[in-house]
Amino acid sequence: MTQEASADARTLLSTLTDATPLGEWSAPGRVNLIGEHTDYNDGFVLPFAIDCRTYVAVAPRDDATIRVASAFASDVVETTLADLPTRFPNDRSPEWAAYPLGVAWAMVRASGVDTTTLRGLDLAFASEVSVGAGLSSSAAIEGATASALNDIWALGSDRVELARLGRAAENDAVGAPTGIMDQMASMLGRPDAAIFLDCRSLETEVVTLGFATSGLEMLVIDTNVKHSHATGSYRERRASCEKAATIMGIASLRELHMDDLERAEQMMDDVTFRRARHVVTENQRVLDAVRVLHDDGPNAIGDLLLASHASMRDDFEISVPELDTAVEAAVSAGAIGARMTGGGFGGAAIALVDRAKLERVKDAVTAAFVASRFGAPTLFTVAPSEGARRDA
Repeated sequence: MTQEASADARTLLSTLTDATPLGEWSAPGRVNLIGEHTDYNDGFVLPFAIDCRTYVAVAPRDDATIRVASAFASDVVETTLADLPTRFPNDRSPEWAAYPLGVAWAMVRASGVDTTTLRGLDLAFASEVSVGAGLSSSAAIEGATASALNDIWALGSDRVELARLGRAAENDAVGAPTGIMDQMASMLGRPDAAIFLDCRSLETEVVTLGFATSGLEMLVIDTNVKHSHATGSYRERRASCEKAATIMGIASLRELHMDDLERAEQMMDDVTFRRARHVVTENQRVLDAVRVLHDDGPNAIGDLLLASHASMRDDFEISVPELDTAVEAAVSAGAIGARMTGGGFGGAAIALVDRAKLERVKDAVTAAFVASRFGAPTLFTVAPSEGARRDA
């Protein structure tokens, strides 16, 4: 990826202030290789940070105000530091602004810092991460903001704590009931590796992917069908999972295993059971993927990717025709495996493709969308990359 967004953030900051910038920070979006809707069920996930990043350029202010601006929005949103602790959850800011201001709010709330000791700031954002594509543009904003404020305000939080604060902003400030996978991937990402995350303990393991050495590319197929985690369908899926756990008398679906499914089916209505079955089988697929990557390498994970997509399509019912078409066309043209990624109801699919077959797969997907009279998809490759960092 180029760093045009980095330059855009600096340029935007220069339109806000003449002050000398304090620095620039960035954080990546993520692709979830496998493990969807398992995170808020205390389960297992296997995401990796991608080489598409959100940048924030920051300058000091002479007053006690924090102001945010984005290259993708015309409005500049501000609040006083004194008002920040009580700004959420009943704030009416534009959703994009609720992410960085929500992070600031969560950091002040968690640290207990006296806001009169903090310096006012201007923050200017620009991003390479597609919004609404299932690549967690929100976690990229949160990670960049949290990294910047942690350094500038000298709050001393480690990366896991910054991920927790990002999730708090998303859950409590924005109102999106997501888990912590996206924030952990964005904060902890490593080149050529995925992060195997136990969402209950927050223990992590770096899992080498080896895409480049195996001659593989990760193709992202953005359907351009937009979604939002703050809307009702995501909440309904989460509520179904909580209902299933209550029926089984457990704290979360993490506590169910494959051999519990027969009993669960007898106790639940059909829809609730299928939601639970997806989570249980998806947890097992994550464990299997980690083992297969270690023992056999990335060429051997195709069937797991396809089984994950089928489970999301049929049991969790979060796919859409565009995503199904993308997966089917990619695999028919020679992809090793493919699946939708992200929360669903739109967004992107991923396809693991031999580099020699990449153009063939891209052409097949584009042709399939034309034949189905869908809008044109956006196709690009991503590589497993570094997590949040200070750039300047």
